[in-house]
Amino acid sequence: MSHITIDPSLTYTSGTQRVFDEKRTLEIIEKDLKRIGVTRIANITDLDRIGIPVYSAIRPGAASGAISIYSGKGFTHNQARISAMMESFERCLAERASENANIQDDADLINFIDTYENVVQEKVALDPLNLLLPEPINPENLIEWTQGFDLLNDQDCYVPSNAVYHPYNPPGRSHKLFRSNTNGLAAGNVIEEAVLHGILEVIERDALSIAEFNRNPGKEIILTPGDGINYELIQMFHKAGVDIKIWLLPHDTGIPTVVAATDDVHLKDPAMLVMGAGSHLKPEIAIRRALSEAAQSRLVQIHGAREDTDRERFVRQIGYERIKRMNKYWYVDGDTITTEDIQDLSGNSPADNIYTLVKELEGLTDSIVITDLSRKSINVPVVRVIIPGFEQYTLDRERVGKRMKTGKKRRLSREERPWRQRRK
Repeated sequence: MSHITIDPSLTYTSGTQRVFDEKRTLEIIEKDLKRIGVTRIANITDLDRIGIPVYSAIRPGAASGAISIYSGKGFTHNQARISAMMESFERCLAERASENANIQDDADLINFIDTYENVVQEKVALDPLNLLLPEPINPENLIEWTQGFDLLNDQDCYVPSNAVYHPYNPPGRSHKLFRSNTNGLAAGNVIEEAVLHGILEVIERDALSIAEFNRNPGKEIILTPGDGINYELIQMFHKAGVDIKIWLLPHDTGIPTVVAATDDVHLKDPAMLVMGAGSHLKPEIAIRRALSEAAQSRLVQIHGAREDTDRERFVRQIGYERIKRMNKYWYVDGDTITTEDIQDLSGNSPADNIYTLVKELEGLTDSIVITDLSRKSINVPVVRVIIPGFEQYTLDRERVGKRMKTGKKRRLSREERPWRQRRK
C-alpha cells in the first residue's frame, strides 16, 4: 500500500496542535512498548540543573548500526515521556523485519532492485541525484527501490530504499548511495500527525543546514512575560546561569524554524555549547521545541549513554574558547523581533497544516514523498518523509545541494576564524 489518505475530519484537541491529549496518547503507545523491545523509560531531568523535563528510552535489541538509547523532551514530564517513546517507535519501525529483533512483520511496501533508467520507463521514480549524493552514480548501478506516495503530485512514486530504511544495508547486488540517517522519520497518534511532523523535520534540517553553511542565524527572538510557557522555559536557563540566544532562521519556505543556542558561562565546557531546533506552523510551538531540545542536548551530553555522542570527546580536545569562536554567529547580538512579529500559519486540524505545508513547498521541490513504515502489529503509525533537493548538511557534510546558496554567506572575521590559533 502506498497511497496516503489525509482525513480532513480529524481536529485538534482544544488549545493544542495534537489529536489526542497526553493521557490518551500514553494509553495508546504504552501498550506496544514491550512489543518493540523497549525495556526502560528513565527520567534523566535531574542530571542537569536546568529542570526542563527530559526522558530516555532504552531498546537493547536495536539493529546493528542503529542506536539503542533514545531521548525525548517537553514542557511537562508526560510530554517528555511521550517524546522518548515516539522516537523508539520511529527507530524500530525504520528497521526492516529481517534486521529487526522485535517485530517480525514488515511494512506493507513494494521493494525491488533495478537501475534508475529501467524504473522510469514504467514507473514514476525519484531521480537519485536529487537526493544530494556524496559522489556520482553509475547509471548501470542496481538500486533498491521502495514504494511511496507523492503528496505534492498526488501519485505513487518509487524512491531509493536507502532514503527510507535505517540502518540501510543494500540487499543482493544493489548499491548503497549514502550513509542512512533518520531525517523525516516521524511517528504520531494518527498517520496525519506522523506525516506533518516528518515534513516539518525535513524543513527544519534544511533551514538549519543553510544557516550553518552560510553562518547566517537570521533574526534574534526576544521573549517577554507575555510569551507564557516559552518565557518560563528561557527563565529556567537564565536562573541556572546558562546564556541562551533564540533565532528565527532565514528560510524560503516561510515556515518558522527556530534555533536556541546555549552557552554555560559558569562551566565554560565546550560540550555544553549546544543548541536545539524546531519547526512548526505555529511560532510559539517552534520556539518551545527549540528551547526544550536545547535542554535535551545538554542532558544527552551529560548522560553520555547514547552511541552517537562522540562530539563530546572531539570538542573538549579543541577547547571552549575555540569552539565558541568557530560558532560565534550563534552567540552575537542580532536584529531583534518578537514572537508576535512571526506569522502564525497553523490551522485547526492536521489536514489544514499538511496542505499549508504542501502549498508553501510548491516551487521549491518537485515532490514530497511519504513512505508508510507502519506495521499491522503496532498501533503507532510511522512514516518517512523525503523531499528531494532539501539539504542535510547538518547531518551529513558530504551531501551538499543547490539550496545552500539561498542563504547569504557571511565572511569570517579574524576573531571567528577557527584556524586563527595556528597563525600565532
